Amino acid sequence: MAMRALVIDPGAPGFLRLGTAAEPRPGPGRLVLDVRHVSLNRGEVVFAGGRPAGTVHGYDAAGVVVHAATDGEGPAVGARVAAMGAGAWAQRMAVDTTAVAEVPVGVDLADAAALPMAGVTALRTVRSRPILGRRVLVTGAAGGVGRYAVQLAALGGAHVIASVGSQARAEGLAGLGAHEVVVGLEGIDRPVDLVLDNVGGPQLAEAWRLLAPGGDVQSIGWASGEPTVLAPYSLFSAGPSRTMSVFGDAREVGPDLATLLGFAAAGRLSPEVGWRGSWERVAEAAQALLDRRVAGKAVLDVEPAATG
Repeated sequence: MAMRALVIDPGAPGFLRLGTAAEPRPGPGRLVLDVRHVSLNRGEVVFAGGRPAGTVHGYDAAGVVVHAATDGEGPAVGARVAAMGAGAWAQRMAVDTTAVAEVPVGVDLADAAALPMAGVTALRTVRSRPILGRRVLVTGAAGGVGRYAVQLAALGGAHVIASVGSQARAEGLAGLGAHEVVVGLEGIDRPVDLVLDNVGGPQLAEAWRLLAPGGDVQSIGWASGEPTVLAPYSLFSAGPSRTMSVFGDAREVGPDLATLLGFAAAGRLSPEVGWRGSWERVAEAAQALLDRRVAGKAVLDVEPAATG
């Protein structure tokens, strides 16, 4: 049986179009979700053209379980869940039970769909080392990962410095917990203990120079699209070693997704949906992300699947 889905098409604007795909089936440790909302991450838009034609794209979704896993694991039929897994941008999605979390009462499913990839990335990098009382720099702070990272670092007791590309992108970050908001790295005159870098390029080299002994740079994204060139001997420093870590851990995200949803239910984390519309407008949403006209996440409302 076929369903509607956002599939890769090399000839379509942004390489995406509404097409059809085979409906997924449940299996051991794998349930099927009736998807109500999906969210777009900028990287998914940027790299869509590199995937095979006809592939169902996307990783973030929220909806209602329509088929439970065949081994009885995970949420039951009818449960409202957020999920992270391949092939999310469709009317129905098969996903591992270890990659879902039930959505608490009071949390809208559209907000829940905005959390998985960006929220889990922010959570796992923020807690990569103790931050209570430490100085944490978040670059690309106006984006999806950045806005979550600012909030979570503030919740963890850090002094949060939010870096944006322009003054217009700074709006709202102080309200999310940023103690300082800067354009680029202008005005940062003291070392920082942790850098959550979403930008890459020359700014990553500048951020490395700001790192205190014993500090760490978590390289999350590369929105600049530019290479990073480190000056000779810039990797050397006296005292405790400074480190640069590459982040890409998307394994068994269910418990972390439940933590984020719990924060949202308690009013401690804002899902930061900066663009929302029908999935018929996917090209518009994708272009808005590419043009950096979205503060936070873009969420698409999915046409319900036919029943019967």
